Amino acid sequence: MNTLYAIDRRQFLYGAGIGVTATALPSMLSAAELAPTALHHPPTATNVILLFMSGGPSQVDTFDPKPELDRLEGKNVPDSIAAAIPKIKRAGVKNLMRSPWRFQKYGASGIPVSDLFPQVAKHVDDLCVIRSMQHNNPVHGPGECVALTGTSAGDRPSIGSWALYGRGTANENLPAFISMNLHSDGMQYPQGAGWGSGFLPSGFQGTVVDPSQGIRHVAMPPQTTEAGRRRQLDLIHWFNERHLEQAGEMSELKARLDSYETAHLMQTSAPDLFDTSGETQHTHDLYQLENPRSKSVGRACLLARRMVERGVRFVQIRVGGWDAHGNIKANHEKMAARTDGPIASLLTDLRQRDLLKSTLVVWAGEFGRTPTMEGRGKGRDHSPAGYTTWLAGGGTQGGKIIGATDPLGYVAVERPVSPHDFHATILHALGIDANRLTYNHHGRDEVPTVFGGEAVKEAFA
Repeated sequence: MNTLYAIDRRQFLYGAGIGVTATALPSMLSAAELAPTALHHPPTATNVILLFMSGGPSQVDTFDPKPELDRLEGKNVPDSIAAAIPKIKRAGVKNLMRSPWRFQKYGASGIPVSDLFPQVAKHVDDLCVIRSMQHNNPVHGPGECVALTGTSAGDRPSIGSWALYGRGTANENLPAFISMNLHSDGMQYPQGAGWGSGFLPSGFQGTVVDPSQGIRHVAMPPQTTEAGRRRQLDLIHWFNERHLEQAGEMSELKARLDSYETAHLMQTSAPDLFDTSGETQHTHDLYQLENPRSKSVGRACLLARRMVERGVRFVQIRVGGWDAHGNIKANHEKMAARTDGPIASLLTDLRQRDLLKSTLVVWAGEFGRTPTMEGRGKGRDHSPAGYTTWLAGGGTQGGKIIGATDPLGYVAVERPVSPHDFHATILHALGIDANRLTYNHHGRDEVPTVFGGEAVKEAFA
């Protein structure tokens, strides 16, 4: 049993961890089954918003400027650099390409950001930029699984599920882990493992919602009254309780009983969550809800703020389409236009509402891109050996850069950070020691960082 530091008031009231079906939530957990969760140290964050940029944003075109690429434009990687970093042989060493965008320094910290993100750049003093992320899988689907679960097979719990298992819920009427997958015209289809619970009980998986529609099947059926639904639930409960008396201890049936009640509570809470008509015009303008390029991401970001206000523990927004093999300028400008304003607005809104202190905002993709040009179309290939993520809020230290890649941006050469380290860092913000959070699976005490991983503690103030 883990040593408890402190428990949220509703730590053992699991509330809702998965989505509503036409009748109920499958496989809810009872309070007793959530008992192993614990806090190991004082948390710096109570909620997480993970902004996952699927497809592989280029580090050398966003948050990791490389002046050497300007000097070596069109040339091959110098032998001196190639010999010092053998891993770049795999990514190719021919035809280096400078970034199409200028970098400028922003804020008191002077952190450079490319012209792709003029709005996010205004928040640079809130960002802790990690330039030394790395792993070994250069394929989208498995790479996304590595980034969100720790293994390319995607056979382990997602980081959102681990966060929910470790911290429990902070609300009784809504799912505690919600994933919003935004459509794209790219090839990066959502990987179910990214919000799955793996070997954890299914109650810890995420609820997938469409930001434009909300949670499916949550509305009360036509001609069904509140009193009528209450009588239905009471009758179902009576039948199930009778069955339990005969069958004895049966955790799955107890979970099913809880799920009906939770689904009923969601029928009153979920519609309010997705109804943004009560927000001010200023808020609608802030999130660019009338801008056809960014409105889908803007609505998702606005909903993310509303979710953390209501106690949703882990919110994941997946924006696919960052793959840029053929024309990185056209691709990244399109994707930045979709995301820059809404993400900056989210940071602004969280700060204005005093929620940034308690909400960890994470920006990440499954890998980065090569400094060389792919083919003749001025695109870049996949490169997982060195790429960038950033953190904001939730007790992190803004205006800071951690780690570095080589002079061309191929490989992490200073303070390498693996996805396991990154997951441990997210859990650390929530008050969880990833090496002490365990779940017994087939006789083995599993931890979130199965291949080793330590929190990047210097990211915190």
